Amino acid sequence: MTMTIRRTRRIHPAWIVAIVAFLALVGAAGFRAAPGVLMLPLEDEFGWTRTQLSLAVTVNLLLYGLMAPFAAALMARFGLRKVTSVALLFVAAGAALSIFATEPWMLVLTWGVLIGLGTGSMALVFAATVADQWFVKSRGLVVGVLTAGSATGQLAFLPLIAILVTEQGWRQASLLVAGGALLVVPLVLIFLRNHPVDIGMTPYGAPDTYVYEQPARGNAVKNALGTLRRASRVRTFWALVAGFAICGATTNGLIGTHFIPSAHDHGMPETAAAGLLAVVGIFDILGTIASGWLTDRINPRILLAVYYAFRGLGLLVLPFLLSATVQPPIIIFVVIYGLDWVATVPPTVALCREIFGKDGPIVFGWVFASHQVGAAIAATVAGVVRDSTGEYSAAWFGAAGLCLVAAVVSATITRRKAPTLA
Repeated sequence: MTMTIRRTRRIHPAWIVAIVAFLALVGAAGFRAAPGVLMLPLEDEFGWTRTQLSLAVTVNLLLYGLMAPFAAALMARFGLRKVTSVALLFVAAGAALSIFATEPWMLVLTWGVLIGLGTGSMALVFAATVADQWFVKSRGLVVGVLTAGSATGQLAFLPLIAILVTEQGWRQASLLVAGGALLVVPLVLIFLRNHPVDIGMTPYGAPDTYVYEQPARGNAVKNALGTLRRASRVRTFWALVAGFAICGATTNGLIGTHFIPSAHDHGMPETAAAGLLAVVGIFDILGTIASGWLTDRINPRILLAVYYAFRGLGLLVLPFLLSATVQPPIIIFVVIYGLDWVATVPPTVALCREIFGKDGPIVFGWVFASHQVGAAIAATVAGVVRDSTGEYSAAWFGAAGLCLVAAVVSATITRRKAPTLA
């Protein structure tokens, strides 16, 4: 089914949709930033090991990624508004119910399953879907801005969570995150629309000859798995998967989960370490938006290779920068790492769209799944390294080596369109 739409407005509603999507991503980001702050108080209160606590984070990261391709298919089937609203309710439920946890498996259920399903139903595939359906012009920039929503959530919540944990306890911090997610739900229900055609519009920047193509309305699981089967025949898909798995291992899995505990091992207060991670969030916003702008102008594979190379250099020197006080070298590290944090997303989304056509959002969902598989493995491995050696150095050095691999793999990506996926 196709439909030609010609109606226009002075201010395109795509920008309103982008703003609401940004706020939704901020609401979902808070709890994903919280485990690094909550890990130490839970360890002190219950005596659980870093490995036990890392297991809940691992389940969260796995579901956060594995839900992505199915979420993209669900958004095509049921629309952005319904899927996003339910996802935010899952986030709120997981955060609120975590205050009753008295055993590690309860954290796995709340931190891991509920939060993982909720955030995974939005995540970066949500940004890719919004950009794909509502924008033709400036797609890279929009993906960069929406991706920065996660950094903004980290920036907005993390210092406050750290203060609440210190002064009121970790349960109050969890309730704050639940409230933040719930506040966004009414905005999503009122302002988020599934596609411009729903209001008689074309996407922003669409040419006069634009023709709307009805998305697949069949079984969402079958659609997601069918897209994976087709994409898996293309070499570029596996190159993107490998690079993004390393991206996840070196961001959410390692720094996002273990930076605060590692800094604490060197005598740094939790609030100071959380503040440094918030600085990562500030510069992540700048870096990701700039990366989106660059993606509209520069070969995406070159950008990816540069991003991974710089990240590896940062991880290589990190063990020598941590100390009991915040010194200028660690500030330089968090600034550079922040600029690079998820700058990889816009060029990756662009390559998925360019090579796989209309299947691009779901293909990116599968690529993003690899991101979280890498993050989950890194979160667990780093916890085991810390418990067995008493420090994180081996984890930092190993991650630096993986970044070099990702840089080389990214540089070899071809941009030929997959003929069977147009």
